[in-house]
Amino acid sequence: MRIVFMGTPEFAVGTLRALVEGGYDVVAVVTQPDKAVGRHQRTLQPPPVKRYAESVGIPVMQPVKMRDEAFVEELRSYNADLQIVVAFRMLPEVVWAMPRFGTFNVHASLLPQYRGAAPINWAIINGETTTGVTTFFLDRDIDTGRIIAQKTFDIRDDYNAEDVYNALTVLGADIAVETVDRIAAGNGRVDSIEQSTPDGILHSAPKIFKDTCRINWNQPARNVYNFIRGLSPSPGAWTVMSHGDKRTMIKIFRSAKTDKTAGGAPGTVTCDGRDLYVAAADSLLRVVELQPEGKRRMAARDFINGMRADQLSSASIFS
Repeated sequence: MRIVFMGTPEFAVGTLRALVEGGYDVVAVVTQPDKAVGRHQRTLQPPPVKRYAESVGIPVMQPVKMRDEAFVEELRSYNADLQIVVAFRMLPEVVWAMPRFGTFNVHASLLPQYRGAAPINWAIINGETTTGVTTFFLDRDIDTGRIIAQKTFDIRDDYNAEDVYNALTVLGADIAVETVDRIAAGNGRVDSIEQSTPDGILHSAPKIFKDTCRINWNQPARNVYNFIRGLSPSPGAWTVMSHGDKRTMIKIFRSAKTDKTAGGAPGTVTCDGRDLYVAAADSLLRVVELQPEGKRRMAARDFINGMRADQLSSASIFS
Protein backbone atom coordinates (compact mmCIF):
# COMPACT_ATOMS: atom_id res chain seq x y z
CA MET A 1 0.00 0.00 0.00
CA ARG A 2 1.56 3.27 -1.17
CA ILE A 3 1.40 5.98 1.52
CA VAL A 4 1.92 9.75 1.36
CA PHE A 5 2.61 11.30 4.77
CA MET A 6 1.76 14.91 5.65
CA GLY A 7 3.05 16.66 8.76
CA THR A 8 5.41 19.33 10.05
CA PRO A 9 6.50 19.39 13.74
CA GLU A 10 8.37 16.93 15.93
CA PHE A 11 5.04 15.46 17.03
CA ALA A 12 4.56 14.13 13.49
CA VAL A 13 8.07 12.69 13.22
CA GLY A 14 7.26 9.92 15.69
CA THR A 15 4.50 8.60 13.44
CA LEU A 16 6.56 8.91 10.26
CA ARG A 17 9.47 7.10 11.90
CA ALA A 18 7.19 4.29 13.09
CA LEU A 19 5.89 3.81 9.55
CA VAL A 20 9.34 3.82 7.98
CA GLU A 21 10.89 1.53 10.58
CA GLY A 22 7.84 -0.75 10.35
CA GLY A 23 8.52 -1.30 6.66
CA TYR A 24 5.48 0.58 5.32
CA ASP A 25 5.80 2.02 1.82
CA VAL A 26 5.96 5.77 2.42
CA VAL A 27 6.51 7.07 -1.10
CA ALA A 28 6.52 10.82 -0.36
CA VAL A 29 6.18 13.43 2.38
CA VAL A 30 4.36 16.76 2.29
CA THR A 31 5.36 19.42 4.81
CA GLN A 32 5.43 23.17 5.32
CA PRO A 33 8.02 25.36 3.54
CA ASP A 34 11.27 26.06 5.36
CA LYS A 35 10.93 28.83 7.94
CA ALA A 36 13.08 31.96 8.00
CA VAL A 37 14.82 32.30 11.37
CA GLY A 38 17.57 34.34 12.94
CA ARG A 39 17.98 38.00 13.71
CA HIS A 40 17.69 39.06 10.08
CA GLN A 41 15.48 36.18 8.95
CA ARG A 42 18.17 35.11 6.50
CA THR A 43 18.54 31.50 7.62
CA LEU A 44 16.03 28.93 6.43
CA GLN A 45 15.17 26.21 8.95
CA PRO A 46 13.61 23.02 7.56
CA PRO A 47 10.67 21.46 9.46
CA PRO A 48 11.48 18.41 11.61
CA VAL A 49 9.47 16.15 9.28
CA LYS A 50 11.55 17.27 6.29
CA ARG A 51 14.80 16.63 8.13
CA TYR A 52 13.76 13.11 9.01
CA ALA A 53 12.32 12.33 5.55
CA GLU A 54 15.51 13.43 3.82
CA SER A 55 17.62 11.40 6.25
CA VAL A 56 15.88 8.22 5.07
CA GLY A 57 15.66 9.19 1.40
CA ILE A 58 11.94 9.97 1.08
CA PRO A 59 11.00 12.63 -1.52
CA VAL A 60 9.67 15.84 0.08
CA MET A 61 7.11 18.35 -1.25
CA GLN A 62 6.71 21.78 0.37
CA PRO A 63 3.81 23.59 -1.28
CA VAL A 64 3.00 27.16 -0.33
CA LYS A 65 -0.58 26.64 -1.46
CA MET A 66 -2.26 23.24 -1.29
CA ARG A 67 -4.44 24.02 -4.32
CA ASP A 68 -1.49 24.88 -6.54
CA GLU A 69 -1.95 22.91 -9.77
CA ALA A 70 1.71 21.94 -10.05
CA PHE A 71 1.68 20.55 -6.51
CA VAL A 72 -1.60 18.67 -7.05
CA GLU A 73 -0.22 17.06 -10.20
CA GLU A 74 3.04 16.11 -8.47
CA LEU A 75 1.09 14.62 -5.57
CA ARG A 76 -1.11 12.66 -7.97
CA SER A 77 2.00 11.25 -9.69
CA TYR A 78 2.85 9.28 -6.54
CA ASN A 79 -0.36 7.28 -6.98
CA ALA A 80 -0.92 6.92 -3.23
CA ASP A 81 -3.45 4.41 -1.90
CA LEU A 82 -3.63 6.23 1.43
CA GLN A 83 -2.62 9.57 2.92
CA ILE A 84 -1.82 10.11 6.61
CA VAL A 85 -1.92 13.57 8.21
CA VAL A 86 -0.34 14.44 11.56
CA ALA A 87 -0.17 18.05 12.82
CA PHE A 88 -0.43 19.65 9.40
CA ARG A 89 -2.84 22.17 7.90
CA MET A 90 -6.32 22.08 6.45
CA LEU A 91 -6.44 20.20 3.13
CA PRO A 92 -8.68 21.00 0.16
CA GLU A 93 -10.93 18.22 -1.09
CA VAL A 94 -8.86 17.80 -4.24
CA VAL A 95 -6.04 16.62 -1.95
CA TRP A 96 -7.76 14.62 0.80
CA ALA A 97 -10.06 12.80 -1.62
CA MET A 98 -7.26 11.81 -3.98
CA PRO A 99 -6.20 8.36 -2.65
CA ARG A 100 -8.50 5.40 -3.26
CA PHE A 101 -8.51 4.54 0.47
CA GLY A 102 -8.89 8.19 1.55
CA THR A 103 -6.94 10.30 4.03
CA PHE A 104 -6.89 9.90 7.79
CA ASN A 105 -5.64 12.26 10.47
CA VAL A 106 -4.01 11.57 13.84
CA HIS A 107 -5.38 14.14 16.30
CA ALA A 108 -4.07 14.68 19.84
CA SER A 109 -7.41 14.52 21.67
CA LEU A 110 -10.41 12.28 22.13
CA LEU A 111 -12.59 13.73 19.39
CA PRO A 112 -15.04 15.36 19.18
CA GLN A 113 -13.53 17.09 22.24
CA TYR A 114 -10.77 19.62 21.60
CA ARG A 115 -11.04 20.10 17.89
CA GLY A 116 -8.51 22.66 16.76
CA ALA A 117 -4.83 23.59 16.70
CA ALA A 118 -3.88 23.26 20.39
CA PRO A 119 -5.69 20.25 21.91
CA ILE A 120 -2.95 19.30 24.39
CA ASN A 121 -2.65 22.80 25.84
CA TRP A 122 -6.39 23.35 26.25
CA ALA A 123 -7.02 19.93 27.80
CA ILE A 124 -4.52 20.72 30.57
CA ILE A 125 -5.67 24.33 30.97
CA ASN A 126 -9.23 23.08 31.49
CA GLY A 127 -8.09 20.61 34.14
CA GLU A 128 -8.86 17.43 32.20
CA THR A 129 -7.58 14.23 33.76
CA THR A 130 -7.91 12.16 30.59
CA THR A 131 -7.05 12.84 26.97
CA GLY A 132 -5.76 10.68 24.14
CA VAL A 133 -5.37 10.35 20.39
CA THR A 134 -7.87 9.76 17.61
CA THR A 135 -7.61 8.63 14.01
CA PHE A 136 -10.40 9.81 11.74
CA PHE A 137 -11.11 10.23 8.04
CA LEU A 138 -10.83 13.76 6.70
CA ASP A 139 -13.90 15.43 5.27
CA ARG A 140 -14.91 19.00 4.40
CA ASP A 141 -14.91 20.37 7.96
CA ILE A 142 -11.97 20.56 10.36
CA ASP A 143 -11.61 17.60 12.78
CA THR A 144 -15.18 16.36 12.19
CA GLY A 145 -14.72 13.20 10.12
CA ARG A 146 -15.67 9.64 11.00
CA ILE A 147 -13.64 8.18 13.88
CA ILE A 148 -11.62 5.04 13.16
CA ALA A 149 -9.87 4.47 16.50
CA GLN A 150 -9.00 6.11 19.83
CA LYS A 151 -6.49 5.53 22.62
CA THR A 152 -6.73 7.22 26.02
CA PHE A 153 -4.04 8.72 28.24
CA ASP A 154 -4.26 9.80 31.89
CA ILE A 155 -3.03 13.32 32.64
CA ARG A 156 -1.35 13.41 36.05
CA ASP A 157 -1.84 16.55 38.10
CA ASP A 158 1.88 17.40 37.84
CA TYR A 159 2.15 16.91 34.06
CA ASN A 160 2.75 19.93 31.88
CA ALA A 161 2.15 20.31 28.13
CA GLU A 162 5.56 18.86 27.26
CA ASP A 163 4.92 15.72 29.32
CA VAL A 164 1.61 15.08 27.58
CA TYR A 165 3.03 16.02 24.17
CA ASN A 166 5.82 13.44 24.52
CA ALA A 167 3.42 10.73 25.64
CA LEU A 168 0.92 11.41 22.85
CA THR A 169 3.73 11.42 20.27
CA VAL A 170 4.30 7.75 21.09
CA LEU A 171 0.61 6.95 21.39
CA GLY A 172 -0.10 8.71 18.10
CA ALA A 173 2.50 6.64 16.29
CA ASP A 174 1.02 3.44 17.71
CA ILE A 175 -2.55 4.27 16.69
CA ALA A 176 -1.46 5.38 13.21
CA VAL A 177 0.26 2.08 12.52
CA GLU A 178 -2.70 0.12 13.88
CA THR A 179 -5.07 2.15 11.68
CA VAL A 180 -2.96 1.49 8.58
CA ASP A 181 -3.02 -2.24 9.36
CA ARG A 182 -6.80 -2.21 9.72
CA ILE A 183 -7.26 -0.37 6.43
CA ALA A 184 -4.88 -2.74 4.65
CA ALA A 185 -6.56 -5.83 6.12
CA GLY A 186 -9.94 -4.64 4.86
CA ASN A 187 -8.56 -3.60 1.47
CA GLY A 188 -9.64 -0.04 2.21
CA ARG A 189 -12.73 -0.92 4.19
CA VAL A 190 -12.64 -0.19 7.91
CA ASP A 191 -15.28 0.37 10.56
CA SER A 192 -15.72 4.01 11.56
CA ILE A 193 -18.31 5.99 13.49
CA GLU A 194 -19.78 9.48 13.30
CA GLN A 195 -18.62 11.97 15.93
CA SER A 196 -21.25 12.79 18.53
CA THR A 197 -21.63 14.71 21.80
CA PRO A 198 -24.43 13.03 23.80
CA ASP A 199 -24.21 15.54 26.68
CA GLY A 200 -24.02 18.52 24.33
CA ILE A 201 -20.80 19.81 25.93
CA LEU A 202 -18.07 20.47 23.40
CA HIS A 203 -14.63 21.91 24.27
CA SER A 204 -12.63 23.53 21.51
CA ALA A 205 -8.85 23.98 21.12
CA PRO A 206 -8.22 27.19 19.18
CA LYS A 207 -4.77 28.39 18.22
CA ILE A 208 -2.88 30.04 21.07
CA PHE A 209 -1.51 33.56 20.70
CA LYS A 210 0.65 35.70 23.00
CA ASP A 211 -2.35 37.46 24.54
CA THR A 212 -3.94 34.07 25.25
CA CYS A 213 -1.01 33.28 27.55
CA ARG A 214 -1.41 36.16 30.00
CA ILE A 215 -2.25 34.92 33.49
CA ASN A 216 -5.48 36.11 35.10
CA TRP A 217 -4.84 36.09 38.85
CA ASN A 218 -8.54 36.77 39.57
CA GLN A 219 -9.21 33.03 39.37
CA PRO A 220 -8.94 30.19 41.87
CA ALA A 221 -5.36 29.02 42.38
CA ARG A 222 -6.12 25.62 40.82
CA ASN A 223 -7.18 27.32 37.57
CA VAL A 224 -4.02 29.40 37.47
CA TYR A 225 -1.93 26.30 38.24
CA ASN A 226 -3.52 24.42 35.32
CA PHE A 227 -3.08 27.42 33.05
CA ILE A 228 0.65 27.60 33.78
CA ARG A 229 1.34 23.90 33.22
CA GLY A 230 -0.88 23.86 30.13
CA LEU A 231 1.43 26.40 28.48
CA SER A 232 4.75 25.06 29.78
CA PRO A 233 7.38 25.11 28.44
CA SER A 234 6.10 26.70 25.26
CA PRO A 235 4.75 29.26 24.58
CA GLY A 236 4.78 29.96 28.33
CA ALA A 237 2.26 31.65 30.61
CA TRP A 238 3.24 35.22 31.42
CA THR A 239 2.45 38.05 33.76
CA VAL A 240 3.71 41.58 34.43
CA MET A 241 5.46 42.38 37.72
CA SER A 242 4.97 45.95 38.87
CA HIS A 243 7.06 47.51 41.63
CA GLY A 244 6.80 51.25 41.83
CA ASP A 245 7.35 52.62 38.33
CA LYS A 246 9.15 49.49 37.13
CA ARG A 247 7.29 46.87 35.10
CA THR A 248 8.83 43.56 34.03
CA MET A 249 7.26 40.78 31.96
CA ILE A 250 7.83 37.38 33.58
CA LYS A 251 7.09 33.92 32.22
CA ILE A 252 6.15 31.29 34.78
CA PHE A 253 6.92 27.69 33.85
CA ARG A 254 6.17 25.84 37.07
CA SER A 255 4.08 26.53 40.15
CA ALA A 256 2.69 24.65 43.13
CA LYS A 257 -0.66 24.83 44.91
CA THR A 258 -0.65 25.65 48.62
CA ASP A 259 -3.16 25.70 51.46
CA LYS A 260 -2.14 29.24 52.41
CA THR A 261 -5.01 31.73 52.32
CA ALA A 262 -4.47 34.71 50.06
CA GLY A 263 -3.67 37.65 52.30
CA GLY A 264 -4.11 40.32 49.68
CA ALA A 265 -5.71 41.15 46.37
CA PRO A 266 -5.16 38.76 43.47
CA GLY A 267 -1.68 39.26 42.07
CA THR A 268 -0.13 40.40 45.36
CA VAL A 269 3.42 39.06 45.74
CA THR A 270 4.83 37.81 49.04
CA CYS A 271 8.21 36.33 49.86
CA ASP A 272 9.39 34.60 53.01
CA GLY A 273 13.05 34.76 52.02
CA ARG A 274 13.04 31.28 50.46
CA ASP A 275 9.81 30.99 48.47
CA LEU A 276 7.85 33.31 46.22
CA TYR A 277 4.06 33.39 46.45
CA VAL A 278 1.37 35.12 44.43
CA ALA A 279 -2.21 35.55 45.59
CA ALA A 280 -4.90 34.02 43.41
CA ALA A 281 -8.60 34.54 44.09
CA ASP A 282 -8.75 32.01 46.94
CA SER A 283 -5.24 31.03 48.02
CA LEU A 284 -1.53 31.55 47.45
CA LEU A 285 0.24 29.90 44.53
CA ARG A 286 3.95 29.20 44.97
CA VAL A 287 6.09 30.10 41.96
CA VAL A 288 8.71 27.42 41.36
CA GLU A 289 10.36 28.32 38.06
CA LEU A 290 10.25 31.53 36.05
CA GLN A 291 12.02 33.71 33.50
CA PRO A 292 12.19 37.51 33.73
CA GLU A 293 12.23 39.27 30.38
CA GLY A 294 15.74 39.37 28.91
CA LYS A 295 17.12 36.83 31.39
CA ARG A 296 17.56 33.09 31.62
CA ARG A 297 15.01 30.63 32.95
CA MET A 298 15.64 30.11 36.65
CA ALA A 299 14.36 28.68 39.90
CA ALA A 300 12.28 31.12 41.93
CA ARG A 301 14.88 30.99 44.72
CA ASP A 302 17.55 32.24 42.32
CA PHE A 303 15.21 35.05 41.32
CA ILE A 304 14.74 35.95 44.99
CA ASN A 305 18.49 35.89 45.61
CA GLY A 306 19.05 38.27 42.71
CA MET A 307 16.74 40.95 44.09
CA ARG A 308 16.64 43.07 47.22
CA ALA A 309 14.13 41.92 49.81
CA ASP A 310 12.17 45.17 49.57
CA GLN A 311 11.63 44.57 45.84
CA LEU A 312 9.62 41.45 46.66
CA SER A 313 7.50 42.98 49.38
CA SER A 314 3.71 43.21 49.24
CA ALA A 315 4.21 46.37 47.17
CA SER A 316 5.03 44.09 44.22
CA ILE A 317 2.08 43.04 42.08
CA PHE A 318 1.70 40.48 39.31
CA SER A 319 -0.96 41.53 36.84
